[in-house]
Amino acid sequence: MDFGLILLTIGVSFILAVISAPLLIPLLRRMKFGQQIRGEGPQSHQKKAGTPTMGGIVIILAFTLAFLKFSVINTDFYVLLVATLGFGLVGFLDDYIKIVFKRSLGLTPKQKMFGQLLFAGIVCALLISEGHSTAIGIPGTQISFDWGAWFYYPFIIVMMLAISNAVNFTDGVDGLLSGVSAIALGAYAVIAMQATSLPAAVCAAAMIGAVLGFLVFNAHPAKVFMGDTGSLGIGGAIAAIAIVTKSELLFLVIGGIFVIEMLSVVLQVASFKTRGKRIFKMSPIHHHFELSGWSEWRVVVTFWAVGLLLAGIGLYLNKGL
Repeated sequence: MDFGLILLTIGVSFILAVISAPLLIPLLRRMKFGQQIRGEGPQSHQKKAGTPTMGGIVIILAFTLAFLKFSVINTDFYVLLVATLGFGLVGFLDDYIKIVFKRSLGLTPKQKMFGQLLFAGIVCALLISEGHSTAIGIPGTQISFDWGAWFYYPFIIVMMLAISNAVNFTDGVDGLLSGVSAIALGAYAVIAMQATSLPAAVCAAAMIGAVLGFLVFNAHPAKVFMGDTGSLGIGGAIAAIAIVTKSELLFLVIGGIFVIEMLSVVLQVASFKTRGKRIFKMSPIHHHFELSGWSEWRVVVTFWAVGLLLAGIGLYLNKGL
């Protein structure tokens, strides 16, 4: 596979994001598409109220143009495109309703779930038409199991919903998700090249360039937030790449930061409902560290470092697949 093509894709997507963001941010500000800050969150976040959100449009736009330009068109191409744009659309509707209709929760949980299930179902239909393997490999080993389509496709649907929401939970500190996702996508780009899946490699590269370009404006202090438009779109892309490259379970390692963030929310809710006590000062866990006295920058750099370590471990384990 042409490594130069992957670098070119990253570069083009990055430039598109860097060019489009300064054009979109003033527009979002004029339209008063500002972020609403949770009152129970860290007090340092209150000054961020009104910062333009829905900046994920920049990520999705840069990604789409680069992906369409450099990818080959086959079933995997459509799987990756549907997952990214479909989940990004659900996020866009959620952001739009929050801001325009002043509904703090945006889409209802049922509406959001329906949208995610719809696009996950389309992805499954495309995979079935392609004759996609239903075997699942155990990272770091030569072992795999195949319990047939009746198990694999429900598993894929749950996986897509879990990953997209886990990625969504990670968004909440300036630059955190942009950096962590770029690291995870970098690992998946390598895996895609090893698997000789050009659409998956180009998809990862296009998203890397888009999130790094967005990071220029999202690093602390953030000039724009990505909103659910960006986070759900990124989550859809990561999930689809893991599926296409047959590295489904490897996400638990490469996407370890996302897994930890989601688990912190699940454990917090479960503990409060069953015991009436909280495990963390606030969930997702990055807020716990903030409330423990960590600066935003310390949280971000630490999570980036852990993400980089997990990505390296994931690539090492992939050799055994």
